[in-house]
Amino acid sequence: MQLFFHENIAEDTFHLDQEESKHLIRVLRKNQGDKVVFTDGLGFLYHCIILDANPKKARIKVVERFFDPEDDYYIHLAICPTKNPDRMEWMIEKITEIGVHEITLMESEHSERSFLKLDRLEKKIVAACKQSLKTRIPKLNPICKMEDLVVDKKFDSYQRFIAYVDKENRQHLFEKAKSNSAYIVLIGPEGDFSPGEIDLAFKNFFLPCSLGKSRLRTETAGLTAVHTLQLLNGIETK
Repeated sequence: MQLFFHENIAEDTFHLDQEESKHLIRVLRKNQGDKVVFTDGLGFLYHCIILDANPKKARIKVVERFFDPEDDYYIHLAICPTKNPDRMEWMIEKITEIGVHEITLMESEHSERSFLKLDRLEKKIVAACKQSLKTRIPKLNPICKMEDLVVDKKFDSYQRFIAYVDKENRQHLFEKAKSNSAYIVLIGPEGDFSPGEIDLAFKNFFLPCSLGKSRLRTETAGLTAVHTLQLLNGIETK
């Protein structure tokens, strides 16, 4: 199955913009009457047919709707952007394919980069959802300060973890986390969190966790954390 994306599919028929129409009709050579499958990124899957194969404004008709229930767990990754934006884009693409629900870009004392182009990242996320046949698009949050994030009361019901490098921090995330829950995992920059930031996280009930014996790059640590929580919740990944 090939999956396409379109926001706000509220009616039985809808039009694609020029870019999507050109891709569908000219690049993929779809014709009037062909069957196509769309998602709105909100959990719905739409089986459709092409009513008008216009490469500038294709018209699509919904034939059937299906709803994909939400997961009974929730993975929120808060991570400091890497100095090289390509590495962060790669990670966001891969964790979307594996299955992350929310991503927050975080600024810490040792951060190497304080911003990324959100519109570019969102396009990477949508493309990864289409590739991996996901009907829900992860939420992407703009940059925020680490100290503001850890004191946010909305995480009171979450299992809260901070991953950092320390020879005494040996218990793996897989051992500490409990299944069927909401999680937030903090991943620092290449220079790691400062001692003050780690203490602040502890004071706000974040638990230390390890991601393995190796010292990981930031983007590898983010990928490992998401994959670990997916395995904990019984999800088979490729």
